[in-house]
Amino acid sequence: MAEAERLPDGARPFVTFAARLRRHGFPVAPEQTQSFVAAVGLLGPRCMADIHAAAVATLAPPPDRRAEFDALYRAHFLGQTLAAATTSDEEPEVTEPDDGPPELVEPEEMTEAGGEATGAEVLTGRAFADLSEAEALRRFRRAAPGRLPRRTSRRLAPSRRGGRPDMRRALRDAVRRDGEVVRLPRLKRRTRQRRVLLLIDVSGSMAAQTDAALRFAHTLARSAERAEIFTLGTRLTRITRPMHRRNQAAALAATSAAVADWDGGTRLGHALAAFLAVPRFAGFARGAAVVVLSDGLERGEPDVLIGAMERLSRLAWAVMWLTPLAADPNYEPRTAALMAIRPMLAHLGDGSSPSRIAAQILDLSRAA
Repeated sequence: MAEAERLPDGARPFVTFAARLRRHGFPVAPEQTQSFVAAVGLLGPRCMADIHAAAVATLAPPPDRRAEFDALYRAHFLGQTLAAATTSDEEPEVTEPDDGPPELVEPEEMTEAGGEATGAEVLTGRAFADLSEAEALRRFRRAAPGRLPRRTSRRLAPSRRGGRPDMRRALRDAVRRDGEVVRLPRLKRRTRQRRVLLLIDVSGSMAAQTDAALRFAHTLARSAERAEIFTLGTRLTRITRPMHRRNQAAALAATSAAVADWDGGTRLGHALAAFLAVPRFAGFARGAAVVVLSDGLERGEPDVLIGAMERLSRLAWAVMWLTPLAADPNYEPRTAALMAIRPMLAHLGDGSSPSRIAAQILDLSRAA
């Protein structure tokens, strides 16, 4: 209670609401609390419904406990009483940011990578093994500045074959030459690299590919002009900042501490919906080259993923879905969600190794 009293008055009800959820067995991580407060600030709520929408999007209550979540929301923000106290068999291991990084627990059961997807949430840490694809990543780093997708900028630059006369420069040259214009200078629009938005599935069915995907993400963050990186599982986590660290080992260690749902369940649709519900995050997708690294084994409702992908495809310049299952030449999507969203994708390809991921992203301009 003493820590809550030290909080600013505007943030106190939102932080204490997250603490209340944890007391009732909801696994709310510190970064989700920060996202909740930020989402409320970005929305500039005009009514309680806006706060409720931000809470659902960022705190991600499990579908089977949505009624309990809504009851706690009404009790906290509207002063309504609870019909019955909720209980939990196990208190989740979550700490506030001031207490240091969250304590990580080992999963009780391990499943084979690529096995059946699950909707259960498992909060664990991750140790990163050595990767043998360092040469592929070095080549990607060298090729990225020239081959990543680009777009036309509003700014102009001098050009011999530009389509627009540079009258200012022409007048300056004329003054230096006593009014004589020898050659009419021209301008053309500059180009700049499109933002690359990388969404990495860290659920249990992708465990064998997660290490390689994150090492590629670090290379992308260090070589692209603009890149945003998120992990998707049972929750949404932005890892752009730790991935920008120069040392790869330090970047992966910081990412391991930031992401709490390693090798857990698969709720891609809900995680993407949470991404699009935060205006700042949705802005990252506008005009961007979006790359989703996932096997698409969704255990949530297919309609949620389909709806989120429809909106994402409208915002983005192009959406590429890379799955390790496509390493099989005869691969065809089998899940209802993937079959429904396939027409929205610029490319559905192989995401089984960094070299194949890198090659397809570098060719995204042609694929789109």
